[in-house]
Amino acid sequence: MNDNTIKVGVIGVGQLGQYHARIYSELPEAELVGVYDVDADRAEAIARKYRTRSFPSLENLAAAAEALSVVVPTDKHRAVAGILLERGRHLLVEKPIAATTAEAEELVRLAREHGCILQIGHVERFNPVLGYLDSINKPPKFIEAHRLASYPPPRDGAAPRGTEVSVVLDLMIHDLEVILHLVGSPVTAIHAVGIPVLSPSEDIANVRLVFANGCVANVTASRISPEKMRKIRVFLPDSYVSLDYQAQEGLIYRKEGMRITRDKVPLEKGEPLANELRSFVRCVAGRNQPLVSGDQAAEALKLAVAIIQRLREGAS
Repeated sequence: MNDNTIKVGVIGVGQLGQYHARIYSELPEAELVGVYDVDADRAEAIARKYRTRSFPSLENLAAAAEALSVVVPTDKHRAVAGILLERGRHLLVEKPIAATTAEAEELVRLAREHGCILQIGHVERFNPVLGYLDSINKPPKFIEAHRLASYPPPRDGAAPRGTEVSVVLDLMIHDLEVILHLVGSPVTAIHAVGIPVLSPSEDIANVRLVFANGCVANVTASRISPEKMRKIRVFLPDSYVSLDYQAQEGLIYRKEGMRITRDKVPLEKGEPLANELRSFVRCVAGRNQPLVSGDQAAEALKLAVAIIQRLREGAS
């Protein structure tokens, strides 16, 4: 360890939080000082696995760390992150930022008041495929995104992880944040359909967004699919790019004269979550603005909430 090493901790080491702990334990820029989970046995097991400590409370862990990942259910984000921000801790909060737009705004305010970095875990922004789209730097005309997953398994008699919220907040919000970033224009119209199948809220949804600059986006998310898919297709003024987040590969089609050419997208593969956590630690070290700030994540949440309202208006 050196003087520039950031002391980090993980709050919540369940299905996703365990990976935060693993990656922090491997980062040379970070020292994983400990973990906390309401399930003390789980916390102790993860702590042993990654050669760190389990703490009896999140307050105790906050006293030992300067930066933390918050990987708890969405409806607990406001309470847990609020406690940590009030103690001046820098945070990476898993997406979505909060359960409501009011709670999101409160977290953004607390981060600002206490001078804390607040990064939100929209991990696709750290996928190499998004880096390629950013490098093109041309306004999209039409976007199509598909995010399909199978229904998650139950957790010791509890509801499966993520199903406490609509699939719009569970899965689609990844694509909504990416699309807002790529388009950079206000949404002027929302057309949405969706239904619950296995959980109380929507398990599948399709949304068509119209933007002020004329761009249109068609977005589909499902957590009841037999196949997994995470793809985005972006139509630009002079080309069409088809990208696969999962395989980290893609194709670019260009019109040249009277024919269409096809080339592979040049990508250097990498683990998006590791890229995200490394970026967070470096933001803390340099006091830099994160790639996905609390403000940006709050805008994505506002759009997701508006979509859910539209879905339920249509179902009534």
